[in-house]
Amino acid sequence: MWITTLWPAAASQFANEMDRLFAALLLIAALATVSLFAMTIYFITKYHKSRDVDRSAPHERSWHFEIGWITATLVIFVGLAVWGADLFVRQYEPPRNAQEIYVVAKQWMWKIQHPDGTREINTMHVPSGRPIRLIMASQDVIHSFYVPAFRVKQDVVPGRYESLWFSATQPGRYRLMCAEYCGTQHSTMGGWVVVQEPADYARWLEDQHQQRSLAKQGKALFASLGCGGCHGAGSTVHAPPLDGLYGRPVPLEDGRLVKADERYLRDSIMLPKSEVAAGYAPVMPSYAGQIGEDDLVKLIAFLKAAPAVGDDRQ
Repeated sequence: MWITTLWPAAASQFANEMDRLFAALLLIAALATVSLFAMTIYFITKYHKSRDVDRSAPHERSWHFEIGWITATLVIFVGLAVWGADLFVRQYEPPRNAQEIYVVAKQWMWKIQHPDGTREINTMHVPSGRPIRLIMASQDVIHSFYVPAFRVKQDVVPGRYESLWFSATQPGRYRLMCAEYCGTQHSTMGGWVVVQEPADYARWLEDQHQQRSLAKQGKALFASLGCGGCHGAGSTVHAPPLDGLYGRPVPLEDGRLVKADERYLRDSIMLPKSEVAAGYAPVMPSYAGQIGEDDLVKLIAFLKAAPAVGDDRQ
């Protein structure tokens, strides 16, 4: 049991490579440590005061050993750094076809929302062999989404979106933990990631009998908040159009150019004066304290799907 806990199963696309990198780091560190202690013990023993050895220390100038040692260690550690950096970049660049799932962390639970509107608490169903991109937010304090079997961990910080992706390779149930102390019941903030075959996952989604997707729920919320009064086609207020906004570059009043990703959409709702679009007055009111992370997820899902949902938002 303790061996299983120390080295959990490898059940994601990058898990085995992560294990190999970790093993290489341990091996190099162990070899360096053993070599250092071996040489230290050797010289302590050889030149102990009770030993009759030559201590005249003749001057012999030879840099071959030093140059060889420095070059070898430089190549090894630069190689490990390049390997780790490449793995890190690939882990944080999700494929374009990744399936998106929204995660809201809250003391002390994980709230999961699928694009079709299915909701889960402390359990997340995913299909095997398919890239999954998590869009995560915290409702209160810093949490950390951690699945040991996938070798993935990402801090979830209040006031911003964090992203993480993985591709599960083996069906099964895998522990989900919070790896950041988040309060008195931190140890109870856990759950399961349930990996299913794609056909089983599709049947599971059908069994949930969801009537409205997240985008449709966001559309209704958009209307109830009166957002169409400014952003609708017939509005008299000069506000930026939202159709097809997601993923496009947005020029700002201060001369910068930013991408309209989830972070930009969230800040435009909660902190509208932080990044004002060029050519528009900063008249957008802040919805901070009026809507929670769950509602933000719906609004952003709607804005991302705006071209497919339609224009009847006013």
